[in-house]
Amino acid sequence: MKVAVIQFPGSNCDQDALYSLREDIGVAAEYVWHDSTSLVGFNAVFVPGGFTYGDYLRCGAMAATAPVMDEVRRFAREGRPVVGVCNGFQILCESHILPGALMQNVNQKFLGQDCYLKAINRTSPWTERVEGVVRIPIAHMEGRYVADAETLARLEGDGLVAFRYVSPTGELSEEWNPNGATNAIAGIVNDKGNVLGMMPHPERATRKLLGCDDGLAIMSAFRLLPVN
Repeated sequence: MKVAVIQFPGSNCDQDALYSLREDIGVAAEYVWHDSTSLVGFNAVFVPGGFTYGDYLRCGAMAATAPVMDEVRRFAREGRPVVGVCNGFQILCESHILPGALMQNVNQKFLGQDCYLKAINRTSPWTERVEGVVRIPIAHMEGRYVADAETLARLEGDGLVAFRYVSPTGELSEEWNPNGATNAIAGIVNDKGNVLGMMPHPERATRKLLGCDDGLAIMSAFRLLPVN
């Protein structure tokens, strides 16, 4: 498995992703610049967080037009692994790889804190090993997931909600929904289950030395997936 970590002007979580993939997950990973037009030699894609293009226009809107995103769309269509975290989730939505949008947090403030997640989908490679409640950090201003009623009904009905924000003991509560996301949605997957978009940062939670390794249950899918 070799993972392409996409870099855009303004990416600031690319190093976290590369280090986590190489050192804690044990897979090959390399940076790929946003104006690249080929992902030949790679088996999977990680779209990291940050403030691409300064978050001008809308978060992820400018990055969605980058040349490399045509290749990311191709990977998604072909069933290859694609993960977008934080700004990466925003980019996947702006690219129409995933449905919905990420809006400003309900309290209109940047949030940098730990949150608690429960895996709802249990068939995607990104969620099938996530047991109970996991603690994963967030760092965003526009992390409130929204979608129209039809899209929400499909996500819920087809089991495409990957994670919800919950209390430390697993209950749904507005108190523990940090950004006010609709239905407490913290992440979703596509119909095939090969694409994951989520606001919390599992790549920042893969080593106990740094405070928590709950993200290993999500990130380890990169090591266990078949190479194609």
